[in-house]
Amino acid sequence: MTDTARFWDRSAKKYASAPIKDIPAYEYTLDRTRSYLMPTDRVLELGCGTGSTGLLLAGAVAQYHGTDISPEMIRIARDKAAAEAVDNITFTAATAQEGMVAAGPVDVVLALNLLHLLRDVEDLFNRIHAALPPGGHFISKTVCLAEPSIGVRRFAFRAMIPLMRLVRLAPFVRSFRFDGLENSIEAAGFEVIETSTGPAMSRYIVARKR
Repeated sequence: MTDTARFWDRSAKKYASAPIKDIPAYEYTLDRTRSYLMPTDRVLELGCGTGSTGLLLAGAVAQYHGTDISPEMIRIARDKAAAEAVDNITFTAATAQEGMVAAGPVDVVLALNLLHLLRDVEDLFNRIHAALPPGGHFISKTVCLAEPSIGVRRFAFRAMIPLMRLVRLAPFVRSFRFDGLENSIEAAGFEVIETSTGPAMSRYIVARKR
């Protein structure tokens, strides 16, 4: 097991029980994402955590599959799906790249609060593009700690992360700018069709395969 998987395994129970910090922002993300889903869609969510978002969106689609690097997160997600009797959702422990390799046919790929935790997003964008049909959607929400429009508070967060990593209180975090992230997605063959900025230094992006 990788250090990243161990980190999220240790965090899983606390993550699952923590309340949503900004409910209006979360509901906005859900509503905008749901607006792109069709009843016949097969959805793959990368970095699904303990499955909360998947369980809320699964009723809008035909099939929903979530992957996460943490086996403990996946165990909790499966328990929640069983408890809620949601029968069109499945979960697998896998890295984002492994999840794309193993994915069957998909119409929508989600990466919500994941991309800033990955080292090689450019390769992942290419894999996602290859897996989707023409017109398929890639929807992401990403913390962007290098974005100038956020102001000076981004410097405090960026300074804290290396110190927290030294004592194993934080995972790897990549610093994105809004335009750099969108350019990388477009370079993989997508058209960015919707963006919005959340209060937590995050960028919501909807991209469509050309």
